[in-house]
Amino acid sequence: MFKWDKLGKVFDPTTVNDRPWLKEFAQAPSTLIFDNFVRVYFSCRPPADSNGQYASYSAFVDLDRNDLTKVVAVAEQPILPLGGLGEFDEFGTYPVSVCRHKNKVVAYYAGWTRCESVPFNTAIGMATSDNEGISFQKVGSGPIIPYSPFEPFVMSGPKIRYFNNQWYLFYIAGTQWILDEGKPEPVYKIRSATSSDGKNWVKTNSCLIPDAIDENEAQASPDVFFSNGRYHMFFCYRHGKGYRGKEKGYRIGYAYSEDLLNWERDDSKVGIDVSDSGWDSEMISYPHIFELDGNIYMFYLGNQVGRCGFGLAKLNGKL
Repeated sequence: MFKWDKLGKVFDPTTVNDRPWLKEFAQAPSTLIFDNFVRVYFSCRPPADSNGQYASYSAFVDLDRNDLTKVVAVAEQPILPLGGLGEFDEFGTYPVSVCRHKNKVVAYYAGWTRCESVPFNTAIGMATSDNEGISFQKVGSGPIIPYSPFEPFVMSGPKIRYFNNQWYLFYIAGTQWILDEGKPEPVYKIRSATSSDGKNWVKTNSCLIPDAIDENEAQASPDVFFSNGRYHMFFCYRHGKGYRGKEKGYRIGYAYSEDLLNWERDDSKVGIDVSDSGWDSEMISYPHIFELDGNIYMFYLGNQVGRCGFGLAKLNGKL
């Protein structure tokens, strides 16, 4: 069993007063390491509009490399503009995953559009940056991984990784919408795709992680880390219905693999759970694992799926 020592909440978007597009939520943290600081990307929202509808933007905070609880800068503008009329990302970019490739920073993100019979649909887009990840330019106005006959909706949660001279994209795909007291809720599972160039993808077209709750379990945020000859996946999962409270809300799960295709799930090893009280006492979700100066850390979300920010944990021991 792993052991994670919680270091507390790191960033609370509700304390930022001079960016109207960054009012609440700091969801799906993803890191980019610099010499003196660690840049953490996340997705946020301005207040709802007059119809109660939200938009979602992606931004970053820079943390002191020697003290990851100290914020040294906050993005002045969103890293990506929203899409144009009718485009797949017209109403939001969430979540986002970034990495360095040659002389650019590459981002993969989910673009949101609003729907009639269900609240939303998403597909996965790509963007690049030539200014060290301060802003990004989309590779096109459409997604690089859209829905398909085998993945019909809710293509989201991209996590980009580079293993064995090949790009790997771990993501989620919707399997069904279910009704919870008349309200549609999505069920989604973890999937993957591979690419030689980061643009053209071959999907595995299979769900990677078995269900632990039931067939309506929703899985998200598949973050894969290689250590000690094994691939480790930390992800989050929830019940299909009634998941906005503590009992059935998000928890962090764990699986491991030797080949990135066949995964053994063992949530008993994850070593982190909700706290007895405070900002992460009802749910924890959207883990992001990274190594820094010989230590392994996890950023994660707390209650209400990161409405009031993300926190940090440090691994006590080895993976």
